[in-house]
Amino acid sequence: MDPEFVAAVARVAHGEKINVARFCYEHHMSRDTFYKYLARFRAEGTDGFTRRSTAPHHHPTTFGPQVVEAVLRARKELADDGLDNGPISIRWRLQDAGQAPLPSRASIHRILRDRGQIVAQPRKRPKTRRRFEYADPNGAWQIDGMEHYLADGTKVCIIQILDDHSRLDVGTYAAAAETTTATWAALQQAFAGYGLPVKLLSDNGLAFTGKHRGRMVELERHLAALGITSIAATPRHPQTCGKDERVHQTLRRWLAARPPAETLTELQQLLEDYRQTYNHRRHQSLEGQTPQQRYNTRPKAVPATGARRPSGLTTRPVSATGVIAFSGCSIVLGRTHAGKIARVYWQGDRVTVMIDDTVARQLTLDRSVRYQRLTNHKLSEKS
Repeated sequence: MDPEFVAAVARVAHGEKINVARFCYEHHMSRDTFYKYLARFRAEGTDGFTRRSTAPHHHPTTFGPQVVEAVLRARKELADDGLDNGPISIRWRLQDAGQAPLPSRASIHRILRDRGQIVAQPRKRPKTRRRFEYADPNGAWQIDGMEHYLADGTKVCIIQILDDHSRLDVGTYAAAAETTTATWAALQQAFAGYGLPVKLLSDNGLAFTGKHRGRMVELERHLAALGITSIAATPRHPQTCGKDERVHQTLRRWLAARPPAETLTELQQLLEDYRQTYNHRRHQSLEGQTPQQRYNTRPKAVPATGARRPSGLTTRPVSATGVIAFSGCSIVLGRTHAGKIARVYWQGDRVTVMIDDTVARQLTLDRSVRYQRLTNHKLSEKS
C-alpha cells in the first residue's frame, strides 16, 4: 500500500477533512477505490488494507472427486490398452460409459493438467491447416511398411494399407521383409475385402515403385494391369504419406501394450485384432465417426477402364560392351554405342532407346529373362 494513501484514508476515517477528489487525481486512482478502502478501514482497521483474493467464491465448472476419479481411471484404462488417451478419447469413453455429469474436453484437459498427468507444450501446438483427402472411399489408398520385432528379436515388416478418405485400415499384413511378393499378397487381401482403389500412394521403397529411379517395378506392372494408378511421394518428403505415418504410431502403441508375438502367424492374429479395434473406434480427424462408418457413408470410387499404363523417360550410360541397365533388365545395344548416353522412353514394358536422335533399339521387355539380347531382336524383325 502507498503510505500516503494509508494516511489519507486514516485521517478521513477519524473525521479530518481532505479534498478526496484532488487526492485521487494526484495519485492516479479512482474515488471508488478510495471509498472502498475507507469503508474497510472503518470496519476492520488496518486489516482492511490487506488485498483480497480476486478468485470467485463459487466454481460452477469444477467437478467433484467422483468425476475427477472417472477421468483419471479412463485415461489409465486407455493407456493400458495401448489406445490414444487424450481428452477427446477420454470424453468418448466416459460418454459410452454413461458418465453424468459429462465433462467437456477442456475440463478433462484441466483435470489432467492440475493432477500432473500432462504438461502444456505450446510450442508443439500444431498449426491450423486444411487436411487434404480424396473425396470418395477407394479414391486412393496409402501403403507403407514399418519395422517390428518378434519376441526373439527377429526383425520383420508390417505392411499397412489405409484408405485416404476414411482412414479405414483395409489391410495390415505381417511379412518377413518389405518385398514385392509380400506387398502384392497384402494388396490382394485388401482387394478381396474392399475392391480396387483408383490410385495407390507409396513412398519410394523398391517394393512399391521405381518411378524416381526411371524404371517400373513388378508391383507397378501388376497394378497397371488392373487399371490402378501408382503414385510415389517426393523423395525425403514423408508428409505426403502422413496418414500412414501417423497410423504407424497408433499401431506401435497398441502392440507395445501386448506380449510380443512369437511367430508371424501370431503377429498376424494380433494385427487382425488391432484392425477390428481401430476401424470401429471413433476417430478424432473424422469428427467422431469411426473409419468404418466414414467408409460406408459414400459410394466407392472405381478405376477407369482402359487406364493409361505408367510411362516415363530416363537416361542410361552404355557400357563398354554395349549394354544398358533398365528396369531390372540388361538391354543389349551393340558395341558401336559403347560409352554413349542412351535416352530410354518407356510405357509399361514397351521400350524405345534413342542415341544421338536415332532409334538404337525398340522392344517389349521379356520378363522371363534378364538379358534382352540384340540377336533375338534382329531375328524377330527379319521374321
